[in-house]
Amino acid sequence: MTEDAERTTTDPVTSPATYAELAAVGPYGVHPGHALITMVEPHPGHEYAYNRWYEDDHYIAGAMAMPWIFAGRRWVATRDLQLLRYPEKSAVAQPVTAGCYLSTYWLTEGRYDEHMKWTVGINKRLNRDGRVYQDRTHVFTAFQDHAATVYRDGAAGPRDFHALDHPYAGLVLEVIDADGPERRAELLEWLRTRHLPRRLAGSPAAMVTIFRPTPLPGDRMAYVKQVEGVDTRLTLLWFLEQDPREALPGEHFADREAAVAESGLGRVELVAPFIPTVPGTDRYVAELR
Repeated sequence: MTEDAERTTTDPVTSPATYAELAAVGPYGVHPGHALITMVEPHPGHEYAYNRWYEDDHYIAGAMAMPWIFAGRRWVATRDLQLLRYPEKSAVAQPVTAGCYLSTYWLTEGRYDEHMKWTVGINKRLNRDGRVYQDRTHVFTAFQDHAATVYRDGAAGPRDFHALDHPYAGLVLEVIDADGPERRAELLEWLRTRHLPRRLAGSPAAMVTIFRPTPLPGDRMAYVKQVEGVDTRLTLLWFLEQDPREALPGEHFADREAAVAESGLGRVELVAPFIPTVPGTDRYVAELR
């Protein structure tokens, strides 16, 4: 037996040839069929350390280096942005200002199961190796399935698979709960075909992506709570070409609660604006509290 053959049969290191076999089969399109959306609150006094850990290690080792994640971006809510959130009594964030960092990742359509196997395994390894920052709280963390994308300008402009790479000025995370599992499909159809096209017209938002949360696996890390609203919830990401501090007071976001409530299909549980972080820096950390 050769040295290489002995190594691949007696230790857990994967043979490089296996990667070629995996690459030759299965879906490999560019559509963001799934997403990881995670809103986190570093504990008071740990803001700088958390930011450096996430950017310098976890964003890469705990996300971007994994199979089938093809785009990612971090967002931050400074205190003035946190104070623009609503409703005050939110089923997502208590208090509604909790969760000053948001990370968003696109996963290749049809590769959810493969990615989940890897992410559970790597996070167990990172935790065992002391590379998981514990002084933080997951406020809203869920893997999600893509349901629809609505564009302001039709076929012009960036597509949803460009959204996390395009230099958008801001993002609004909106969470809507349908009035029961049987109403979610109707809520999605109303949003996709009637409500969002009207709201996007002439607005500072170039597109809205809509996702449905999926339950986390039973062997997830203990510090991440199970996803709520799996059967009723929709998560919307509004990609803005304008600073959200200017966009949110405008007509397109001013009455989100009332507009959804009037449909009789659901209720808005969170509207939260963010701006992009500046990778490799601690910009905005001093403005979180």
